[in-house]
Amino acid sequence: MVFRVPRMDECESDAWLGLIAVSQLLPVALDSQLQRDAHLTHFEFMVLTSLRFAPENTLRMTELAASTNATLPRLSHVCTRLATRGIVDRFPSPEDRRATNVRLTAEGRRQLIHAMPGHIDTARQLVIDALTPAQLESLAEIMSAITGRLTDGEHRSPAPR
Repeated sequence: MVFRVPRMDECESDAWLGLIAVSQLLPVALDSQLQRDAHLTHFEFMVLTSLRFAPENTLRMTELAASTNATLPRLSHVCTRLATRGIVDRFPSPEDRRATNVRLTAEGRRQLIHAMPGHIDTARQLVIDALTPAQLESLAEIMSAITGRLTDGEHRSPAPR
């Protein structure tokens, strides 16, 4: 019996390898800028952003995990670290004492506001300004299609569009 190894054509391979390269390089660049300018990781920034746009700047841990695409253990570790720094508060949910809520503190809001301009500049420099308006529109459509496949269409954006 002969087994055929699936192959990609040149265009498929170029697209796939390009996506892999960006998915490896972009997080490092975002982390580097945020660490340097705001002493935050990109993941911490996303946690703060999710909280910033939540009602009363508060989310249940499970909702925060869903909005940041994180596991509960990873999120719990990060929230403990952020709470130690006074950036978030963790407290039992008033609706279900078994659940934990996380709230953005005034200090956390200040740090997020401080971090935002540099983060936006970096996003523009590395991605937005490298593309034409048509390419940017295509990228948004492509990312939506891929994210839909990865999340069975249940992806939630941390901030309003």
